[in-house]
Amino acid sequence: MRQKIYHVIALAVICIAVVAYLIPIYWILVTSLKAPGDINTKVPKFIFKPTLRNYKKLIPEDRSQLLSGAYYPRQLLNSIIIASLSTFLAVSLGTLSAYAFSRFEIKGKNDLLFFILSTRMLPPVVVVIPIFLMYTALGLRDTHFGLILLYTTFNVSFAVWLMKGFIDEIPKEYEDAALVDGYTRFQAFLKVVLPQATTGIAATSVFCLITAWNELVFALVLTESGGAAVTAPPSIPSAVASGGVDWGQIAAATFIFLLPVAIFTFLMRKHLLRGVTFGAIKR
Repeated sequence: MRQKIYHVIALAVICIAVVAYLIPIYWILVTSLKAPGDINTKVPKFIFKPTLRNYKKLIPEDRSQLLSGAYYPRQLLNSIIIASLSTFLAVSLGTLSAYAFSRFEIKGKNDLLFFILSTRMLPPVVVVIPIFLMYTALGLRDTHFGLILLYTTFNVSFAVWLMKGFIDEIPKEYEDAALVDGYTRFQAFLKVVLPQATTGIAATSVFCLITAWNELVFALVLTESGGAAVTAPPSIPSAVASGGVDWGQIAAATFIFLLPVAIFTFLMRKHLLRGVTFGAIKR
């Protein structure tokens, strides 16, 4: 009886937490479907006539300007390109580095791992000015390559530490058997270790993608308004003019911005669940 009560309480707490997390998303979606008269009211309207005008505002009237950096479709595409490539590079480099730290005796391994981790200790706003000056001198401002390089650098440390924990849990005997069968070390890594680390790679990819996708400070400082590489996060608040804040347009842009990473996380849900619990039970 006591266990049943605990289960009911746990279920109630989970339901409350889910509702608390979903309310902001619901409010964003509802606001994006409201007309300005329904948004700017003292008492919130829960019954209203839905409209897509806020989403239409995100698309330029001149379709030839659809991929111009001044409009949201191009900015969203920039986010997809930069976040995807930086995540791929960070996870790839992090996996290779984690394998080396996990399998080989490296002099000063713990110091090197701490140094890698230390790159995540400072918030981006602390180093944004020197990076801005460096990027200006190198001509990397407002370029896809510049942001991809920067996001990869910040995410690779996280990928190394996370992937090392996954690879440590893979028995070395599997690789030893492959080496005895004539595989090279790299072939053993590709055909033995990598398939078993798939769940860890998926979990690491989700976290790295979310970090790169939501990054605002560097994207705001290192790109120019309407530039070639401006991403979605700094462009969403731009719907502020002398006439006031267009909350409907901001909500529409925000909801669209949430979809790609939400879809990716949903597709990776099985790997993500297995990845975050990988190694919890010792064999």
